[in-house]
Formats: sequence, C-alpha cells, structure tokens
Amino acid sequence: QVQLVESGGGLVQPGGSLRLSCAASGIIFSITAMGWYRQAPGKQRELVADISSGGSTRYVESVKGRFTISRDNAKKMVYLQMNSLKPEDTAVYYCYAGGPYGSWGQGTQVTVSS
Repeated sequence: QVQLVESGGGLVQPGGSLRLSCAASGIIFSITAMGWYRQAPGKQRELVADISSGGSTRYVESVKGRFTISRDNAKKMVYLQMNSLKPEDTAVYYCYAGGPYGSWGQGTQVTVSS
C-alpha cells in the first residue's frame, strides 16, 4: 500500500544539475520524515539528505552546498535538487519514508560523466 515513485535520474556531465522527485502515497505524508539515500556499485548505502516533518534538513558533508532537499506536503512530493555534480555522485538514489513505514522507492540511476 505504501508507494514511493521516483523520477528525474539520468546522465549528466560534471558540473551539471539534476532534480530528483519522489511521489508518495499510502502514508500520512505531512507528519513523516523523508530522505534520500544513494548506493554506488560495491559500496554501502549512505544517507545523502533527510527532511523532518517540520522542515529541518541534514546532509552528508560531501554534498553540503550543492544539494537541497525539499518537500511539498500538498503534493506529497519530496525533491532533491543536485547542482555542481561530480563523478563521485554517480550512484543509484533511493527515496525513503521514515516513521512507522520504513519504506523505500525503487531507486533511480544518476550517472555523472563526460
């Protein structure tokens, strides 16, 4: 019943930008903390950014100043704006719903390469 549908991934050159979107259903979105994780091949999945129900945000140090997480409660959407992309940002990016749900999206590939 919980569904997180991601979009916006793709291939981009170093220095470029992408915006990832996550559409949520089956959850009480407005009181649920949301996040974005990523996993590169052969590496651990890591938290990139999260946002509380009140709008407080956190970022992994490597993306601070480049990425912005936001939410639109009316649309039940979470976004990750990614600017100044680097090859090290290449990974599968996953949307996550916290609280009692503990649910993941299907993942979307982001590739940063020239």
